[in-house]
Amino acid sequence: MNRLSFLMLVVSFVVSPTAFAAISDADFEQLREQLAAVSQRLEELAAENAELRRTQDQSATLIADVQTSVAEVQGAEAPVARENWSDRIRLDGDFRYRYESIDAEGSSTRRRNRIRARSNIRADMADNVEVGFGLATGGDDPVSANQTLGAGGSSKDVSLNLAYADWEALDGLHMIGGKFKNPLLRVGKQALLWDGDWTPEGFALSYKRDWYFVNAIGTYLESDSKKSNDTFSWGAQFGATGDFGGAKVTGGLGYYSIRTKGESTTFGDPADPGDYFGNTAVEAGGLPCGSTPDTSCVYLYDYLLAQVFAEATFDVGGWPAVVFFDYVNNSDPSDNDTGWTVGTRFGQAKDQGQFQVSYFYADKEADAMLGLLTDSDFAGGGSDNNGHFLKLNYGVSKGWTIGAQYFINETDISSGSKSDYNRLMLDAQWKWK
Repeated sequence: MNRLSFLMLVVSFVVSPTAFAAISDADFEQLREQLAAVSQRLEELAAENAELRRTQDQSATLIADVQTSVAEVQGAEAPVARENWSDRIRLDGDFRYRYESIDAEGSSTRRRNRIRARSNIRADMADNVEVGFGLATGGDDPVSANQTLGAGGSSKDVSLNLAYADWEALDGLHMIGGKFKNPLLRVGKQALLWDGDWTPEGFALSYKRDWYFVNAIGTYLESDSKKSNDTFSWGAQFGATGDFGGAKVTGGLGYYSIRTKGESTTFGDPADPGDYFGNTAVEAGGLPCGSTPDTSCVYLYDYLLAQVFAEATFDVGGWPAVVFFDYVNNSDPSDNDTGWTVGTRFGQAKDQGQFQVSYFYADKEADAMLGLLTDSDFAGGGSDNNGHFLKLNYGVSKGWTIGAQYFINETDISSGSKSDYNRLMLDAQWKWK
């Protein structure tokens, strides 16, 4: 009997009670066997279904375990790779080509081509210690790394410009030793007291918090006691910064003690008045320096300098602008003791198509500051001068600028017979870091 016949028989049995009587014993026995087979198959299917459910539960558990393991692995910190020494090294530097024309009253116009190249390497010895080393063109001039081209293409001097260790002892507190970049703030980046190329030698401290800062320096103008003019100088600045009317304003006070009275110059020829860089120097008998040929001179005064400075930075039409003021007075002499500058800077030339314009006026009386360390370009360097400064820079590309600087100055202002000094400088400069 096929399955269709069996199903029809079952239906007939259900529908009509009299159908049972019509079924033979053989048919009934066959029906019972098929019912038994169906029952066994249902049990097998139930067992298979139970096994399938158990397998699915195990699979779900396994998937959950795998997901948990993946999450734990992802959440765990990756093992720290061994740091390569090169990861702690940073390089930076610059190269500048300059053409300049100098027109000093009483002298023929001077024209020359000059280069300046500087390269620095800095190493992070620990999280809070940096050691730096730098070389620069030029000779032993403390305020210039320029090298004049000429002498038949002869090799040019390269000198040690930086060699220091910088320890950040506390958050914001840096203690520096060696030969380092000047940490003293120069408002407007001008050089009333300190030329931008000057790298002091000795010790320094710099501390900056949210709204105030302290900079201090102890520097050897000459550290060898074998020489008669060994000189240790020190100074400090205290300043504060705040926002006022949309401008960031920085202001502060400074004091510097440079004991030079009775000492000869620490750079140059002690018998050459020009190597006192505008400061008053005298011979042993009190005569002006240079009165007697080949006679050594000494400084007439100490340089005990009190400084007041201020700077405001703000935006004009989306461009950065700065106005600044710097004033210094030397308390040792009774006259020719004051220097000051006021100026502005507009724009920036850090990228292609950007430009920057700068201007300041400065008045530096003969003994207002140490002439050796003030701006080496303004009026030919040193003190005892005044005048205007104009500068225009243009960004050719990122890190590459071209520019022009022009000085309209007067020299020898303390003598009463001033001389004109005009200087044009055309620069192309590349920086990298």
